[in-house]
Amino acid sequence: YIPTLNYYGGGLPLVCTMYASSECYFGLNLNPLSHPSEVSYTIMPNMGYFEFLPHDPDQPHEPSHTELLDLADLQLGKEYELVVTTYAGLYRYRVGDILRVSGFHNSAPQFHFVRRKNVALSIDSDKTDEASCRRQSKR
Repeated sequence: YIPTLNYYGGGLPLVCTMYASSECYFGLNLNPLSHPSEVSYTIMPNMGYFEFLPHDPDQPHEPSHTELLDLADLQLGKEYELVVTTYAGLYRYRVGDILRVSGFHNSAPQFHFVRRKNVALSIDSDKTDEASCRRQSKR
């Protein structure tokens, strides 16, 4: 969709300053004028308590909550599902976003948004998840 936005925007910069949901704010884009495909968000640890479930797109099993990792345990290049506990009382809520660690700002991890988890394309009687569609489109 980025080429379409560029076309209709007439060259205006595409800026996304934060990564958030209705539950809470998760991260800030510290370089808001970066190209949309290169945007990474720095987790703001003061906005809630963040935990992460390791995500391996090649493994069909669902990770258990015993595998939850803290911010300090994340590894560069790995993918994780975001789990948040908010100050308003939401406890270990699985947001459903898959994020890839792209770097660190001081000690705070920076993430690229990869995709939503469990998104399916339904055509007739066939169901295909987003990850499979992306893999097939790269062939």
